[in-house]
Amino acid sequence: MAKKRPQTKVKPQLIDGEIPVVGAREPCPCGSGRRYKACHGRAAAHAATELVQRPFEGLPSECDWVALRELVPAATAGLSLRDGLPEGVPSVTLATVLPMAWPALRRDDGSVLIGLQNDTASGDISRDLADTLLRALEAAPGTPVQGRRAPAEGPRLQDLLDPEGAFEPVVHSGFEFWVPDAENTTPEVAASLERANAAAIPTVKLSGVDAAYWCETPDKNHLRWVMPHPEEQLLDALARLHAAGRSSLGEGTRLVGSFRAHGLTVPVWDLPTGVTAEDVEKPAAEFAERLAAALAVQEPLTPDERRARGGLTNRQVTLS
Repeated sequence: MAKKRPQTKVKPQLIDGEIPVVGAREPCPCGSGRRYKACHGRAAAHAATELVQRPFEGLPSECDWVALRELVPAATAGLSLRDGLPEGVPSVTLATVLPMAWPALRRDDGSVLIGLQNDTASGDISRDLADTLLRALEAAPGTPVQGRRAPAEGPRLQDLLDPEGAFEPVVHSGFEFWVPDAENTTPEVAASLERANAAAIPTVKLSGVDAAYWCETPDKNHLRWVMPHPEEQLLDALARLHAAGRSSLGEGTRLVGSFRAHGLTVPVWDLPTGVTAEDVEKPAAEFAERLAAALAVQEPLTPDERRARGGLTNRQVTLS
């Protein structure tokens, strides 16, 4: 039997004495030689806050925040801060993903990019993102911001962002927004960009309705629509339309179910391969009118509608 090699304890340089958050099976950044989950990750797990079911509630365009967190590969949105931008920070931009999976980046020009789809260390995504944002605002230009466990009593995004500020996502075909100066980017970032672009699913945000995103996959296309309505009321309304044969978005399309993400319900339609985002703009707007009428109905579901509801809920999953 081979002898167990002694563990080498290497003390890395830590930022402000904080232990960065890494994958559970990765070596702990403290240099103990143990895996993160068996070292500082254990304390982080015990210190995790209670899960916040709707972390983006109260933010402008909550449905789009959920979509960018769970559905959209490449997108950005400008953020407005409640107290305005600090001196030396020309802009703050939310991005679905950043190179090297950085939680945030302070660019050479002082602007800030915040990554939305990173793993977070607590049960409150909003608090973790707020902590990352505050540290990014103070970071030296040209440096990334590493993940960490946010202070339990720290502010949330709702405390930092302007409640009246617009939130208007821009969906990109790739991640070129990472590299404003592509000729001078590092090889690591260039390689990360190439991998990310290769994996990105073509996605388009519909312009005629809120928080509906078309995407293209090899076998079929889909429309995934994040909706703000209370779940039980929405499922009843969808069931009424489905039982009446009025839940599709045109010939060959089909409402196949829904999933739950960050406290909101996301109905999903299958679309034939040839159906584009432009093709479903008008049908989606017409469906929104039918849905509004169905949401207003107060009568109990009929037997057919109950069966339709059961079929829809049987295909429901929860992402978070």
